[in-house]
Amino acid sequence: MDIQLEKQKLIKLLTETNDVSIINAIKNVFTSQKKDFWEELTQEQRDEIEEGEKEIERGEYVDFYEFIKEHRSAKSNNL
Repeated sequence: MDIQLEKQKLIKLLTETNDVSIINAIKNVFTSQKKDFWEELTQEQRDEIEEGEKEIERGEYVDFYEFIKEHRSAKSNNL
């Protein structure tokens, strides 16, 4: 697909239309893509994320690979 050619075709269609619903639909596509996911979170979710970031800053976390390594060895010891 030639992206530049597709853009030109869309521009041509847009400039030739007088249908307000089409223009609004196109505007909505672009504005909906620019939404910040943060704005869609609840206050509780935001608080939990912020607390998680603080814990990381304080060094209160477990490395993923260490976590997996410990759980695999614990699991094999239980067999």
